[in-house]
Amino acid sequence: ESLHSSIGLLGISAGSLLLVVHFYSFPRAAPLIPTTALGVLLLIVSSLLAYAGIRRSLRHASLFLTLCLTISVFWCGYGVVLILQGQGVLNDPGDFRNAMVPGLVTFTLALLIIAVVGFLCREVVLALVASAISLASAHEVAMLYSPTFGSSAVACNYMIVCLAGGYFALGRFLCFLTKEKVTLPGTDLAKEKTLEQMQSAASSSVNRFAVTGLILNMLPASVFGCRLLGVTGKLFIGQVPWLWAAGLYQIGICILSYRAMDVLMATFFAFTSILKFAGGYCLLYPVWQPEEPSFPIPFLVVFSVLFAVLAVFLALKNPVDGLYVLVYVAYCIALACRPKGFFEGGPQGVDVAVFVASAMMTLVHLYNVKAGTKIPTGKDAVKSLLARSSFLKLHEGPDLHAPYLGYSKYADAEVLGYACSVLASFTITVTGDPQAPLATVVIPWVVVAGGILKLLGGSVAFARGKTLESSAFILYAVMWIIWGLTRYAGLYGTNRSFHAAVGIVAFMLFNGFIVFCTLFLNIAWFFYSLTFFLITISFLLDAIHALPVGYDIAATIIFGLVSFYCFLSALFDSTFEGSCLPMGRPIVQLSGVRGGATRCLHLPARKASSVKRIADILKNGGTCGIPTDTVYVLVAACNRPDAVEKAHQSKRQAQDRPMSLWISSLKQLEPAKHLFSPLLWDFMEAAWPSPISLVVPRGEWVDFLGMKDSAKYVGTPQSIAIRIPDCSVTTHLIDLVGPIAVTSANPTGEADTTHHNQVYAKLGDKVDAVLCDGPSPENIASTVVDCTKIDSGNIGFFRVGIIPKSQVLQILEQVQKK
Repeated sequence: ESLHSSIGLLGISAGSLLLVVHFYSFPRAAPLIPTTALGVLLLIVSSLLAYAGIRRSLRHASLFLTLCLTISVFWCGYGVVLILQGQGVLNDPGDFRNAMVPGLVTFTLALLIIAVVGFLCREVVLALVASAISLASAHEVAMLYSPTFGSSAVACNYMIVCLAGGYFALGRFLCFLTKEKVTLPGTDLAKEKTLEQMQSAASSSVNRFAVTGLILNMLPASVFGCRLLGVTGKLFIGQVPWLWAAGLYQIGICILSYRAMDVLMATFFAFTSILKFAGGYCLLYPVWQPEEPSFPIPFLVVFSVLFAVLAVFLALKNPVDGLYVLVYVAYCIALACRPKGFFEGGPQGVDVAVFVASAMMTLVHLYNVKAGTKIPTGKDAVKSLLARSSFLKLHEGPDLHAPYLGYSKYADAEVLGYACSVLASFTITVTGDPQAPLATVVIPWVVVAGGILKLLGGSVAFARGKTLESSAFILYAVMWIIWGLTRYAGLYGTNRSFHAAVGIVAFMLFNGFIVFCTLFLNIAWFFYSLTFFLITISFLLDAIHALPVGYDIAATIIFGLVSFYCFLSALFDSTFEGSCLPMGRPIVQLSGVRGGATRCLHLPARKASSVKRIADILKNGGTCGIPTDTVYVLVAACNRPDAVEKAHQSKRQAQDRPMSLWISSLKQLEPAKHLFSPLLWDFMEAAWPSPISLVVPRGEWVDFLGMKDSAKYVGTPQSIAIRIPDCSVTTHLIDLVGPIAVTSANPTGEADTTHHNQVYAKLGDKVDAVLCDGPSPENIASTVVDCTKIDSGNIGFFRVGIIPKSQVLQILEQVQKK
């Protein structure tokens, strides 16, 4: 339980020890640890902290999670700046100070907020660590501006962190050696776990990663705000590590927010990551061009509209969050009004507002997640107001993020996928100088928004079982990345036009297949994929130098508007009940998969509540697909003859392959034990539970199981195959329902079903529910043994499956000796 906490705190102590050595040896001509080596070591420690924080977050330790991720991104940026200094990139006097100060200012305040909340919530060890690193950062800022301050003060603060980490390590070591009889104050994680479980039960829908995302928003705001306020002398390459570290971690926070089932904040963090990468690109630009880059106005206007729409929907869930996002609307408008973007005073002034707003939101979110009492944010007021509306009803409850098809740990990311299409399409309407394509800031918008984030959306869609949607998102992402880098990065020339045209034609062929498939999905997706053809045609015409004037602008506007409609539709669908902006029905209707009026339930097998729901469906005469110790099977309750008949007919059961009978324990056959021979009974005891089906003579014992009229569908008139599966979920289900009739979850003659998605794909709406457990543990069915003549010492094999003949014969031999 304490492994990831120990790794996290000891990792912080290790990084602090490195900095203690560095700052104590600072006055020397040659530092004890070379600057480049120190930077690399800090990068290694930061990756370890990120791992520990994310893994520990599964235990709902919100303050520990925030501390680990915050220090991780701090040392990641710090390490890269040290590497740049060690490699001689920061040569000019004052460059190191200009590079370091924005990051140090941000993390001084962020860690101070964490320390205050930690002390208020009695997390003394974590609060002590956060306050010590905050003081160390503040002292380092003072040292950079006044060398008389000395580096010993910084080293002393980091030494406090080492002592706190050593105290925690000693406490955990004593706890382990004494089997929790001796625990030092603040190191007893068992009590913390109990408190966290109580808090998580009360606030299970809270996104604990949002706090770190808000801290990351402070970092780029500090870089540009410090320049406006005169704290730093210039904007240059030395500040890029802070911006890109924040952008990289922000994409990680976006993914973790999808894991926390928070679609709106995940989308918001993805949007802000684009701005961070764009800011870093602008600071890198002077490396290869003397003038400052210019900004595309259409893109930023569209970006401000997307932020505004997101702010409205966030305000419906939490008004304070909605107001906070409006600051980014103002930021995008400020960037659009200034041709030099990040280098102008107007956007930098909004950066100062972003920094202050992000710091306040960090305090509110962290305190509300951790403390018992809450800072009011108006959340309940909006919910009660919408409860009175008959038109708009908030979409809430356990089925809000129900898997589309199968078991998924992620919320739907289609909102982000459509938004990225809008951003990328309006970006390429910008006309630039072919001789200097990098002069306009287009690459971050096309490559990051249209490419990387769209790949993220496609990956999440695939995890949710949306195979077609994920394929389209991934294909379009690859197209945006390749075209963005070749057309706008100076890699594209006349000698490459033919090869580019061939590649675009290949993409058009793939997109043609996607357009055909969307005929069976819905109208909106059909137009979305069809209008992307207009984009690829403009790429093709541009590659062969035959692009008509204005065609590319018209094509991108049409595709952007269709994408914007899909973006709004996905937002409404994830926020409100009912279809306010419907995606439409399939143009071509198919029977089977998604063709029926209803869609069968997909329930995760890891939840006891899911098994109970499956049991209720079986008791009420339903048929279900369930996982086993081998492949997936179709089952019905034996005491419901109508359900057994339905299962028999739904998979077109062949007469020579009768259904089998499964029980959860031999106790269910105990009343009829006298009807079995002693050898057969002992053989059943020795063989089960296992993937071995035993075909036994039919007899009066069948009546003890309450099969009644359904008995004619199970087995043959002479024999029945019976088994106890070696699968806890399956046996628990049989305990709840009673004996079940079982057949393979595929039409007769087809291959075995080895994934819950295949159950629905092969049997369509003929099953009432599927218990989802991912891929089968084995791809081979059970071994079927003929025991009708076992008393004569002979057994046969109808099918040799996962258990070999030799193992079955060995079990029989042991029973016979007994």
